[in-house]
Amino acid sequence: MTIRQRHKTCFRPAGCVIPLLLTLLLFPLLCGAEDIAELRDFRYWDNREFLRFVFDLSKPVEFTSGKLSNPERLFFDLKNTKVAANVRKNVPVDRDLVKAVRLGQYNTDTTRIVFDLQAAYYNFKVLNLEDPPRLVIDIYSGGGKGGGREDLSAKVQPDALRPDEKSLSAEKQPDRDRPGSGRVTDFRNRVIKRTVVLDAGHGGHDPGAVGPTGLCEKNVVLDVALRARDIIRKEYPFYEVILTRDRDVFVPLPDRAKIANDKNADLFVSIHANASSNRSARGIETYLLNWTNDIEAMKVAARENAISLKQMKQQMKGELGMIFASLDRERNRDQAINVAGYIQQSLISSVGRKYPDVSDHGVKQALFYVLVGAKMPSSLVEISFISNPTEEKLLATEFYRQSIAKSIAEGIHKYFGSQPPQHIALDDQSTAGSGARAEPVSFTRAKEK
Repeated sequence: MTIRQRHKTCFRPAGCVIPLLLTLLLFPLLCGAEDIAELRDFRYWDNREFLRFVFDLSKPVEFTSGKLSNPERLFFDLKNTKVAANVRKNVPVDRDLVKAVRLGQYNTDTTRIVFDLQAAYYNFKVLNLEDPPRLVIDIYSGGGKGGGREDLSAKVQPDALRPDEKSLSAEKQPDRDRPGSGRVTDFRNRVIKRTVVLDAGHGGHDPGAVGPTGLCEKNVVLDVALRARDIIRKEYPFYEVILTRDRDVFVPLPDRAKIANDKNADLFVSIHANASSNRSARGIETYLLNWTNDIEAMKVAARENAISLKQMKQQMKGELGMIFASLDRERNRDQAINVAGYIQQSLISSVGRKYPDVSDHGVKQALFYVLVGAKMPSSLVEISFISNPTEEKLLATEFYRQSIAKSIAEGIHKYFGSQPPQHIALDDQSTAGSGARAEPVSFTRAKEK
């Protein structure tokens, strides 16, 4: 080896060391830049019961929250987060609970979200979602002097005033609502007729499950729904009953709950026939909407939702997690448990007594798309296993379907009977017309006109 060759060899390491040193020096800065999350957009919905704010992020973040007084404020500090340049930093909301939302860089790596509040009486819930990354904040009235709308409905014990016995207060009010009389009828003691929506599953091009001899679920459950409607109208005329379909037509899953919402229904009951690859599976079960890790319950929901079990599991991790955290769902969950319990109990006590071989699978919970959009207590009834040869034969008989329909009607009546009667309440003028937004409001400048 020549001296020139040795010289070149000796200096090669230096040429490698310098870039390596630069890399080591810059690595923490590069890593820090990658670790910073970005708040890219936010939007909100006014749902009358609460305000929902959704903040879109580039990645999940850690956060802390706190309250400040004089004036009232609620804030959230998002760690290792910066606000995108195109996101508005100060947005008026002007609702009963929230005056405005402000975003700012609290320090070099912390973004602060501040809600300027109208009152000191409030509560909030937070959900940190990962796929896609979002921070969801619900703010709702906490009661007290500054919170919520005043409930003007009369406080009456469940048996004090039955809808079929009394529809007006005892006080006579002649001519109080006569035009020009200068007096207004007091509606507060008038009982509201309760409304139940019965949903016959599947229909049209969707046959649902098909039994061993070809009996279609869509036809069985439509007949049961029609019979239940007729029973309710005859035996419980003080309830209003509506069907999502009264003939063999297909109704998309989201539209079924929408029918109940549009009618301001008090209860939504979806009627189905069960099926399993295990032909010996049999019995009756009633469901409410909730998260579950029960594989069999997930299989039932996947079939009714027309998706695979794998997709069913994936859905549990995504957007639907936000639905389960919503206040409407939380407030309705206890009532949904009661509804499912009354219907299941009625089915087993009546049908089970006549048909001892029918198994009682009890009340379960699973994710059914048809129940997701319902704003009222809801339940899904699997009336028997159409895949079981014996139960398919039962479902094919009018007597069995009539027994099922009567039991469902009785379960609904027992549930309504357990609730205090509803009365017409007078709306506060300040809240009139402040219904839910049809579309969320988004606040990135790129979307501004």
